[in-house]
Amino acid sequence: MQKTNVMRILEQRRIPYTAHTYPHTDSPVDGSSVAALIGRDPSQVFKTLVARGASRSCYVFVIPVMKELDLKKAAAAAGEKSVAMLHLNELTPTTGYVRGGCSPIGMKKQFPTYIDCSAQSLDCLLVSAGRIGFQIELAPDALRDLVQAEFFDLCVEE
Repeated sequence: MQKTNVMRILEQRRIPYTAHTYPHTDSPVDGSSVAALIGRDPSQVFKTLVARGASRSCYVFVIPVMKELDLKKAAAAAGEKSVAMLHLNELTPTTGYVRGGCSPIGMKKQFPTYIDCSAQSLDCLLVSAGRIGFQIELAPDALRDLVQAEFFDLCVEE
């Protein structure tokens, strides 16, 4: 299996992880499809979203793939008056990642990161390994510690 930069970072820090791959083209796959392709419950698979605050600072939000980011909760977590999703054409220049392969680990710059509090009840979660077709599975606390994140309630209530 090819190693991504995310996997190399985890190995350098001696953080245990399991790599998963799924068949793909170069276009993004939705999160529920990724969960099905790797045989996991969608509640364990998280997506990485990047938003810009009213202050122009960027923030990273890691939430379950089947959920929607609540922008008011995200702004409150970040201490901003408001946040808006980063435009797609800004994603790669800002993070170094493409849509569908954006990982909270190993971005060009470490932005303040927030993980949905639902992750705290899981033994492990899966996030992108930095490339479409690659996921990594690790403990929520290991991810939090690595990216210096905080757990927050970030999702729209169902």
